[in-house]
Amino acid sequence: MVFQYYLEQLRALLYTVPVILIAITFHEYAHGWVSEKLGDPTPRLEGRMSLNPLKHLDLAGTLCLIFFHVGWAKPVRINTRYYKDRRKGIILVSLAGPVMNFIIAFLSLVLCMLFAVYGGEDSAFAQTGFLLCYYSVQMNIGLGVFNLIPFPPLDGSNVLEQIYPKVAYFYARIRPYRTLILVVLLMSGALSYPMNSVGNWLFRLMWTIVSALMGIDSGGAVVPSGGTYV
Repeated sequence: MVFQYYLEQLRALLYTVPVILIAITFHEYAHGWVSEKLGDPTPRLEGRMSLNPLKHLDLAGTLCLIFFHVGWAKPVRINTRYYKDRRKGIILVSLAGPVMNFIIAFLSLVLCMLFAVYGGEDSAFAQTGFLLCYYSVQMNIGLGVFNLIPFPPLDGSNVLEQIYPKVAYFYARIRPYRTLILVVLLMSGALSYPMNSVGNWLFRLMWTIVSALMGIDSGGAVVPSGGTYV
């Protein structure tokens, strides 16, 4: 029984790692891409306009992704002086990462359904593809939702700071402890309920849309009806 448990954990890890690398790489690339489109050359000059995962990894954030299924990457540095509208630019760049994760989650769910419906029950390729895509749905929804939390260094904090500038003083005070606070919140499970609620709502929304587009009964059991994101 114990051996079987660890075998399942190892298998889950083998599926999770490539999904994590893709999720964080495209998340950070999206930040840089939007900033560059707004006139800022900084992300490209610093080598962040790359699909190489090693350019974007943050040790603590990556470990949190592996063990808690939510986390963060190394922030993309930007220079807001290039933006015509600084406030709008920061908001757009900050939202770009989570939006990219939701797009990947949606596309992964489409592939997940295709594997489930047309892959064949006895096909090892289809089963592997199904699991990879399902992990991708969960990880990208989790990463996107988590990064919208208005707590530094997460993207939501940049959005909130532009909408409510007075919060900048609080963010400055907790800056030395922000990573520790996030890890404690994750380990304590304090974020579990809100994260799972939002994540499962997004999952069901995507499931309904994809089912309608593909002509599949959304009440079916092709894909599990939700997931744990924290």
